[in-house]
Amino acid sequence: MFLTIATTSSGLGAPAAELGFLLHKNPARPQSLEVAGGVAHVIYPEATDQACTAAVLLEVDPIALVRSGKGRAAEGFTLGQYVNDRPYAASSLLAVALGKLFRTAMNGRCDARPELAARAIELDLHVPALPCSGGPALAERLFGPLGWSVDARPVPLDPEIPEWGDSRYVDLRLRGTLRLADALNHLYVLLPVLDDAKHYWVGTDEVDKLVRAGEGWLGAHPEKDLISRRYLAHRRSLSDAALERLTEADGETLPDEVQVEAGDDTATGEARVALAVERRETVLGVVRELRGRRVADLGCGEGALVGELLKVGEIDEVLACDVSARALDRLERRLHVREMSDRQRERLRVFQSSVTYADARLAGVDVAVLMEVVEHVDPPRLPALAQAVFGAARPGAVVVTTPNSEYNVRFEKLAAGEFRHPDHRFEWTRAEFRAWADGVAARFGYGVQYRPIGPDDPEVGPPTQLAVFRRTEGAA
Repeated sequence: MFLTIATTSSGLGAPAAELGFLLHKNPARPQSLEVAGGVAHVIYPEATDQACTAAVLLEVDPIALVRSGKGRAAEGFTLGQYVNDRPYAASSLLAVALGKLFRTAMNGRCDARPELAARAIELDLHVPALPCSGGPALAERLFGPLGWSVDARPVPLDPEIPEWGDSRYVDLRLRGTLRLADALNHLYVLLPVLDDAKHYWVGTDEVDKLVRAGEGWLGAHPEKDLISRRYLAHRRSLSDAALERLTEADGETLPDEVQVEAGDDTATGEARVALAVERRETVLGVVRELRGRRVADLGCGEGALVGELLKVGEIDEVLACDVSARALDRLERRLHVREMSDRQRERLRVFQSSVTYADARLAGVDVAVLMEVVEHVDPPRLPALAQAVFGAARPGAVVVTTPNSEYNVRFEKLAAGEFRHPDHRFEWTRAEFRAWADGVAARFGYGVQYRPIGPDDPEVGPPTQLAVFRRTEGAA
């Protein structure tokens, strides 16, 4: 079995050979590790400041595999224990080897280069022979929503006899900008899923492994049911347990309102409308201005904005989506969806989705709203969010609001250095927000304008900053 992990100096943002620090494997010294049924080797065919490639070669001994009890064939095919594709094609055996070779890297730790471990970098992964029960289309369905550009080419049964057709193997190449830890965890989970076979006994400990490796991405994956079922060898009880734990881990609702923002303006002492209400009114006004007929509230929470959008007669359809199933249940209760008239219910679509995964149901909406959502996303996942919203869905317009961290000094109850809500992963200054928004607009073919929400303080700006992206006509 063979796998390569490659990057360049421009893609890493540092000398490319520093990939070795992230993998905790020295490019100057080949390393080997005994695993069940064989030996795994890590070598670097190329390691310069400009480009670096780490290669994993897994040599499987079929006899040792059978003796370990992990290579037994189905009844009636004893020879299959020894004559099979396991030494040559990527499978759960390679996933196990990755877990042992790169355990620290998969956890996102790198004491020598912590800034690189936390950063999304350009990666090129290549698996020349991968059993794929479902063909290239399944590889695209599994890796595509994670932000990868997928090139899965069928391997012919015999290049000299084309009429025999394709084999069940694909030559898989993945390109994308992700954290290395995320990339390794994607491979760890999805290699055996594509093969649809585990070459060892699957028990409750495999549920723990799946939840641990899938943290932060699997709970909202559109194919999470298929992934958990295949990873756990089609054992229904284990799959149900894994899905329940993933929902608990990744499905917490995001609050509609920031705790320190409600009530009076602590800077002036003047009674004023709660900032959360002013924010919704401002966003609603922008949506009216954009005259969108199909509007999507991404990360809708319990539906405070959705309820207001439904009151706008010019809007034909409101799409309410959130990663949290519990939040969507509360939205339906809060808006009394079951008691709605047929006409009103036809205007509302409620479904579970994540802002960091491409979702075909969002393609072509007129306006997408991300109201107080981006700051709840881990910074390494922001490129995936941009690709999913601006690249895959490609709305005519996108409205984004986020806190202005410079204004935090005006909140008397907020200690210095604290975020406005404990679930915030970051809070941007005005310059940081504009840098992100300008970069997204340039990359995906949008123009962008900025507006304040709340009192525009002459020193620190408004409490909330808003950006309106409009797709450039004819942009690809």
